[in-house]
Amino acid sequence: MLLDLTHTSHTRALTGIQRVARGLWAELGAAAEPVCFDPYAQAWRALTATERANLAAAPAGGKRRAVWPLRTRLAGIAGRIFSGSTRCLVRGGPDGLLAPEIFSPGAAAALPALFAAVPGPRAAVFYDAVALKRPELTPAGTVARYPAYLRELEAFDGIAAISADARDALLEYWEWLGVRNHPPVAAITLGVGRPPVIPNLERRATVVLSVGTIEGRKNHAALLDACAALWDRGALFDLRLIGAARPETGRAALERIAALRARGRPVRHDGVVDDAALEAAYAGCAFTVYPSLMEGFGLPVAESLLRSRACVCSGRGALGESARGGGCLALDSVDAASLAGAIGSLIGDRVLLARLEAEARGRTFKTPADYAREIRDWMGTLPRRGNVTET
Repeated sequence: MLLDLTHTSHTRALTGIQRVARGLWAELGAAAEPVCFDPYAQAWRALTATERANLAAAPAGGKRRAVWPLRTRLAGIAGRIFSGSTRCLVRGGPDGLLAPEIFSPGAAAALPALFAAVPGPRAAVFYDAVALKRPELTPAGTVARYPAYLRELEAFDGIAAISADARDALLEYWEWLGVRNHPPVAAITLGVGRPPVIPNLERRATVVLSVGTIEGRKNHAALLDACAALWDRGALFDLRLIGAARPETGRAALERIAALRARGRPVRHDGVVDDAALEAAYAGCAFTVYPSLMEGFGLPVAESLLRSRACVCSGRGALGESARGGGCLALDSVDAASLAGAIGSLIGDRVLLARLEAEARGRTFKTPADYAREIRDWMGTLPRRGNVTET
């Protein structure tokens, strides 16, 4: 099948979408041909060797935007001049198409040409509707783009939502719009990578870890207020934050981190770290907190549980789906007072913490290989919904 990796092949970001896209490419192997929409050629094409190498390289974090080298841009422009108005340079009659990214308006406009080259089913992965439900916590560009993107998904033969909550959100939005002839939407939950063994690492009972991008919907401001209240009451623990900073919606949290550090409070923000440092952080912490208000899935919760670390998180929506199997202190509200109560309980109650850790060790999780196989098998059941003509 074809795998649309337009953005992921041009970024080293560590977002959840890029992790899913890279994971599908790695697990599908020879069964998938990665392609991209080249905005300079104004056409779909196979990836170059350089773009494939970027996929294979270990993600390094940083900005989410795609970077197109000058040589690639010039080659695209030259190709457009010499090939005329061709919108699809993909050859070989692929069996299907999977789009695991949120595609750009330019790529969306060219989808009919790509669809016409694919005899088999065309499917997309859907992550969440946070941009619609909590626009005040979402970058303005994403909020502006999302309504059109959700309408563009109607052209696919099937949508694989990453949780039941994400599935329901998409179906509710289409129902609200009055869309009747939409593709089927299946809830196919993500896989979680197996952690490597970290030997001889001392676990510190006073380190609370939170992994996630510093942005509005992740709710770090409430977490920091909760920790500040506990420190003011004499609680002894360190807070360690790992994740890229997104100042557009996370500025309040970043300013709160700086203010707490200026007061000598034990809060540490490491930004983006490599896999080895992340594994060491999980291995060395007492438990984790994921204070996010809304997610499509919430990988850090599952990753914490997979490493036998209890997690404080919301008990609502997709996060509630992850928490239900045990190992989490799931909250009705993730406001500062509720977070402070939960963190204080786990710091002071070793019996409770041990019980949650035992529950976490008993959990089983789908692997990335399982996820790729389930997506592939599901796509095999999708009928074509008819040809899409280019406009």
